[in-house]
Amino acid sequence: MLEDRWSVVRMSFSIPMNLVLLLSTSILCIGVFSEEASKPDVVNVGAIFTFGTINGKVAKVAMKAAENDINSDPSVLGGRKLTISLHDSNYSSFLGIIGALQFMESDKVAIIGPQSSVMAHVLSHLVNELHVPLLSFTALDPSLSPLQYPFFVQTAPNDLFQMIAIAEMVSYFGWTDVIALFSDDDQSRNGIITLGDKLSERRCRISYKGALSPDLTATRSEVSRELAKIQMMESRVIVLHTFSKTGLLVFEVAKSLGMMGKGYVWIASSWLSTVLDSTSPLKSETANSIRGALTLRPHTPDSKRKRNFMSRWNQLSNGSIGFNPYGLYAYDTVWMIARAVKLLLDQGGTISFSNDSRLNAFGGRTLNLSALNTFDGGKQLLDNILETNMTGLTGPIRFNQERSLINPSFDIINAIETGYQHIGYWSNYSGLSIVPPETLYSKKPNRSSSNQQLDSVVWPGGETTKPRGWVFPNNGRELRIGIPKRVSYRDFVLLVNGTDNVKGYCIDVFLAAIRLLPYAVPYRFIPFGDGHKNPSYYELVNKVSAGVFDGVVGDIAIVTNRTKMVDFTQPYIESGLVVVAPVNKISSSPWSFSRPFTPLMWAVTAAFFVIVGAVVWILEHRINDEFRGPPKQQIVTIL
Repeated sequence: MLEDRWSVVRMSFSIPMNLVLLLSTSILCIGVFSEEASKPDVVNVGAIFTFGTINGKVAKVAMKAAENDINSDPSVLGGRKLTISLHDSNYSSFLGIIGALQFMESDKVAIIGPQSSVMAHVLSHLVNELHVPLLSFTALDPSLSPLQYPFFVQTAPNDLFQMIAIAEMVSYFGWTDVIALFSDDDQSRNGIITLGDKLSERRCRISYKGALSPDLTATRSEVSRELAKIQMMESRVIVLHTFSKTGLLVFEVAKSLGMMGKGYVWIASSWLSTVLDSTSPLKSETANSIRGALTLRPHTPDSKRKRNFMSRWNQLSNGSIGFNPYGLYAYDTVWMIARAVKLLLDQGGTISFSNDSRLNAFGGRTLNLSALNTFDGGKQLLDNILETNMTGLTGPIRFNQERSLINPSFDIINAIETGYQHIGYWSNYSGLSIVPPETLYSKKPNRSSSNQQLDSVVWPGGETTKPRGWVFPNNGRELRIGIPKRVSYRDFVLLVNGTDNVKGYCIDVFLAAIRLLPYAVPYRFIPFGDGHKNPSYYELVNKVSAGVFDGVVGDIAIVTNRTKMVDFTQPYIESGLVVVAPVNKISSSPWSFSRPFTPLMWAVTAAFFVIVGAVVWILEHRINDEFRGPPKQQIVTIL
């Protein structure tokens, strides 16, 4: 047996030399092929957007411009070509998911998008498993946590910062109650939840939340019903967080209902600024319906690169769409991926994909899930993206530990008759200001109320005076104010015979106080008494305690037993002994201190001086030689 084993060994090595050379050459070729495969000539990136929307059109132009600029610079990817494959989700979450699955089959190193947070919540689970970074500058739902979705990156300021800006605006103008109107989808709903949290930190609140059907499905009748409810409520400050189609429909209906007139305040999220920037000129109906509204726009500092890109925009877009800041974020997102891929390759990383063994069991099914590949270098590429430190068209780009852009800021825009005007900035660094945020970064952060400042606003209805933001609701009852029906001392309260007119000193004080309130308060005077004798004031006050009256106005003395039942205002008539003296206006002068010293006062003072001196002389004369001598000398001594 031992001899047989050796013979087997000899046979295993008795291979012709030409076959050995062939095998070694094959192994060498496989090694070269693997190295080249890890550094392909083409870097594939996918993009999922709805190209029929404003931001979809802008993103498409900007991403293609970034692709061309990167490919024209060999130093970026070392001569490799970047290719962006575009997929139109066409307003459908289902088509967006299909597009993402197709990208996973064709080995994309990263995906830009999706456009909406609804799809982002779904696709993030997919990219988490396949390790493909998902970067979006429009799906800005603040609930897309990096802990739950580690491979999802928001490359524009998310709605958390936008809601902080709106909350600070509400606090700045002194309003306490707002109404939130939003589309009932993930992004809008979670944004409003965040707004409620930020308002509560400033002792403000959302008094009502009006949910509309998701964008494209909201109807005019639905919007009319919701606005009719809001019209009956107290608050006149309305925050509109939705998308362009639904948002413009809301303003159109609000205009027809008279809700774009005096007294109303409308604050729209950044969707309105994209309409103002990218749709020019606006239809006259649209311009009239949004006049006086406030909106936010992502702030990007001015730079030479930004100006050059904007000057190219009409050529790049062929005049199909106007420019807005999300085009800059789209451009910078592509560059962010390119720089991260270059760093990955420089670090010795590879662009390779492998099958997920868990999906092999589905290979024979109609759905070819086994074709989905895991990006082996996805985690390293994601780390490179999060460590981005560059200056793009949107300014310095860096992420903090929460994966948010550092120092996000917004422009505050006021829609007016001629288009819009810029009234200030909001920055996470210094709050509200009329100075560009980048100017304030060199100073210490100062968020004191005295440092918060905005320019003047043209409010709905053409008003320049800040609206009160609150009215008494149309469905509220009037205040029932009891008044004594007196037969004596009628100068205090007088009910004119045969009419409902009420006069008197106490009534004048009450009406003056009502006029000082910053909102309207309807009321109705209700007489108490038979008119033949003065009513019992104890019973009148007891009516307030019993809920018959909401309040009482009259010459009611504040006594102990009454204070146990009701609250009194500060007394504006005091009883008791008083001193009445005329008030003479005397002009002041430096010598005003001498006015009390009349001639008689001076004479008395001189007499006291002489008497004191004489007493001292009498006491010292007998024992002190200095108090002796001629009479003239003694008089001098006394003085």
